[in-house]
Amino acid sequence: MMKMSQIMACEVSECSYNMNKNCHTMAITVGDSGCPCCDTFVDAHKKGGDTDTIAGVGACKSENCMHNKALECMAKGIVIGMHSGHADCQTFAAR
Repeated sequence: MMKMSQIMACEVSECSYNMNKNCHTMAITVGDSGCPCCDTFVDAHKKGGDTDTIAGVGACKSENCMHNKALECMAKGIVIGMHSGHADCQTFAAR
C-alpha cells in the first residue's frame, strides 16, 4: 500500500496554507517536467486550510525527479521553499 509523502516543512511564509512552517491543506501538487513548483501555493492575506491537517504530496508532475513513480512522490518527506521567486519542492532530485 502506497503512503502519501508528507511535507516536513514549508519555508514559504507568504503562502496562505503556511502556518508556523507547516502546510495546512490536505495535499499539494508539485510542478511539471520543467520545474518542481508547488502548484498549490496561494499568495493571499487570508490564511486558509485546516489547522489540524499537515499536507502531503497528492500528485507530482515532475517527471524527471528520481522520487516520482507513476506521478506519485516516493520520498519519505519533502521540504518546500522559495526558488527564483516561486515555491519549489527542495527535495527534488534529477534522474
